[in-house]
Amino acid sequence: MKKLLLFSTILVLIACRNNSETTTSEEKIMTEADGGIGDGASSPSMQFPIAIENAHKKDEFLKHKSVQFDIALIFGGNERLNAKITTLTNSGKIKIEKKDSSSLVFDGDKAWIAPAAKNYEGARFDMFTWQYFFSLPFKLTDNGTNWEMPKQRIMDNNKVNSAKLTFGENVGDAPDDWYVIYQAEDKKLAAAAYIVTLNREVSTAEANPHAINYHNYETVDGVPFATKWTFHNWSQENGIENEIGEARISNIKFVDPEDDFFKAPENAEEVKK
Repeated sequence: MKKLLLFSTILVLIACRNNSETTTSEEKIMTEADGGIGDGASSPSMQFPIAIENAHKKDEFLKHKSVQFDIALIFGGNERLNAKITTLTNSGKIKIEKKDSSSLVFDGDKAWIAPAAKNYEGARFDMFTWQYFFSLPFKLTDNGTNWEMPKQRIMDNNKVNSAKLTFGENVGDAPDDWYVIYQAEDKKLAAAAYIVTLNREVSTAEANPHAINYHNYETVDGVPFATKWTFHNWSQENGIENEIGEARISNIKFVDPEDDFFKAPENAEEVKK
């Protein structure tokens, strides 16, 4: 998308937190609240996301309290974000420490920025989007997610398995968003096309979809993580198209921060946009 609208995937993090609403009756095969696989795991539509989560060692990932990584995000030759992100593995709390010494904190209830003078339009978007893209392989069967039957699509001139992900009513900020998830041959997450309906009509969002590709997987404590993301235009007809940006992910490690680590600083201001 253009400018910040490219990344407004904020809704999905909120949609997929552990305290989200349950999914539709058709998808009672979703995971249980603790991240386990529900009784309907044998459903053909659910075998697809479950296989991806298994390939990413979701159970091992969730054994850890928090994970931390550095992100350097470039668009149009310009640095969009340079920060260290720490998040609970269940996505319940997030902290982003930027190179300019400002910080964003989600304390499990509200989002904050410190110092208050650094508040900016799109801060709430930054608060959730990058964390979600990082955590996506571990959240595909969270409550509130609905899956269509898998089908083959073209990626890098090859046919790969893919499936469309949607969300239940009143789940997150923009439940009309959808994703098309691409699965690599080794079952890992290869790419995700998406639309952004936050503050937009669905028809407008569907006229301008994009995709994120996941590259250069590295294993940390037995869990694979993509260390390079590329962003692309996307269309129903052509699939993943020209590259428009990229992110480098480094210094990935599991951490166990103190309880007050995700507390908003005294000079913080609530982020609402």
